[in-house]
Amino acid sequence: MGAVASGGPAGRAGIDPSKGLPAPSALLAAPGYVARRLHQAYTAAWVRLVDPVLTGPQFAVLTAVDAFPGAEQGSLASSVALDRSTMASIVRRLEDRGLIVRERPAEDGRKRLLRLTAEGETTLRETDRRARDLDRLLMQGYDGAEQEALLRRLTVLTEHWESLVDD
Repeated sequence: MGAVASGGPAGRAGIDPSKGLPAPSALLAAPGYVARRLHQAYTAAWVRLVDPVLTGPQFAVLTAVDAFPGAEQGSLASSVALDRSTMASIVRRLEDRGLIVRERPAEDGRKRLLRLTAEGETTLRETDRRARDLDRLLMQGYDGAEQEALLRRLTVLTEHWESLVDD
């Protein structure tokens, strides 16, 4: 059991074809490829372990609305690294689900001020608990200092990559 198949080029190279081929080393040396794999694995883990309906960006918006109740929609978009049109789409979906309300201030009808509903607060609280559980799984094997250092480095890398496309 588990023996490497001996037929064909893969078997002769010591690769078990039932497990698929390994990523070519040229891809593993490409940061964008590794980042895409990381994001793909994270998204799959989120759907399985946190919430199959509420997306990570939706959770981020709920978290920001909770942190800044009554803040303007456009300002909140930048705090969660979303462009205005994506933010508007997410806000509509959250509003349709009854998780947030949009208020128009009398002094400026173009603005949209966001607040969580009671259902939004409950959803955020329950989802946040599962998201923190996922965080612990993701960082397994790293002590507190290593986790902080890794997150700092990832943040610096993210900010650098974002700066390459800032308008």
